[in-house]
Amino acid sequence: MINVIVSYQVKPEFVTENKLNIENFLNSFKSLDNNKFNYSVFLNTDGVTFTHVSNYQDEQIQKEVLNTPSFLEFQKKRDDSGLNDSHKVQVLEYIGSTNNII
Repeated sequence: MINVIVSYQVKPEFVTENKLNIENFLNSFKSLDNNKFNYSVFLNTDGVTFTHVSNYQDEQIQKEVLNTPSFLEFQKKRDDSGLNDSHKVQVLEYIGSTNNII
């Protein structure tokens, strides 16, 4: 299993557009096999920090998810919006959960 947390801050004027872009790729993800991955996005109480939490059964589904055209478009728009150095990627070892993640 692959577990990743990505966090970043956007400019306040980009928050609404970023939310729409996220909604767009999450809708696209619904057409994929959701038994093989989980993808959630959160907005911090500061109103500008987004956190993406993803769990993948294996590299194959991770590649499929991350190469979805709407996700690639989201990334480009997000990066072009002028991110600061807040972008952080963490790969985590799964230990356990109260629910079955995948």
